[in-house]
Amino acid sequence: MWNLTRGQSRPSGSVQRSNEFERAAAFLESSGEYRVLRRLKPLPRLDPSRVETSLKGGVFVDVETTGLDPVRDEIVDFAMVHFWYSIDGVVLGLGDRFEALRDPGRPIPPAVTSLTGITGDMVSGRTVDCADVAEFIAPAALVVAHNSAFDRRFCERLCPVFAEKAWACSLRDVPWNEEGFVNGAKLASLAAAFGFFYDGHRAAADCHAGIFILSQILPRTGRTVLSAVLQSARLPRWRVWARGAPFALRESMKRRGYRWNDGTDGQPRSWFADVEEEALEAEMGFLRQRVYGRDDIDVDVRRITAFERYSVRC
Repeated sequence: MWNLTRGQSRPSGSVQRSNEFERAAAFLESSGEYRVLRRLKPLPRLDPSRVETSLKGGVFVDVETTGLDPVRDEIVDFAMVHFWYSIDGVVLGLGDRFEALRDPGRPIPPAVTSLTGITGDMVSGRTVDCADVAEFIAPAALVVAHNSAFDRRFCERLCPVFAEKAWACSLRDVPWNEEGFVNGAKLASLAAAFGFFYDGHRAAADCHAGIFILSQILPRTGRTVLSAVLQSARLPRWRVWARGAPFALRESMKRRGYRWNDGTDGQPRSWFADVEEEALEAEMGFLRQRVYGRDDIDVDVRRITAFERYSVRC
């Protein structure tokens, strides 16, 4: 029941129902036996007239594709959402949205339709205009995706203008395990950990969820997710190639964080790892002593910034 004092107006029906639902949710949670997830709502738009020159513009991008291979598979659903943020990593509001379906020129696999709801009839004859994409991302200082190692390769193949932008990754550039997120770092899992749910596996919905995640506070360090992403993006990395590493060392290489590159992307067919600058000397020492057994060998390394990270060019 509502307890109204003189001079107060009775809440509208929708507001009253919303308040009643919140009270019910709070009651369930107070028992310690229930956890209630709220539906994730997109962050509010920021009035362009209030955008200060000190603010930065970012673009969150997401793609749905016919498969996992950025060379052979195609984008069927493509979305970008612009957002504004401060240099210390606070998301201040949303800007415009770009969303397009795309005909892959082949049948959409049933598994993809089952996951996304996208059918061949929905995308028939649809295209993405790269001139429009270039205009949309031109003001952005940073492009973010949740698994940029996947999305960036598809995006650069679709529109080469993406290769000119700095990229960051809300999946890999945040120490989720160290922050206590032990149930995985998929978007839906992270949203649930922050107390929300959303209808995923459509590009625009995933973009809104991704920006929402960027705006949240990490429980152990007390900083925003975006601040962690920005810190990682601002630091250069060094890609260390373990060319010719003996096959017998493959398990120890994996444990140390090395990954195998099969050479199909034009890069060396070799184990590699990306390390921060302060760890570079130690990593080269490891390869010389434990892998090559020689202190005089030149280790193949390459400096990587946010303009190259997650790109097929890297």
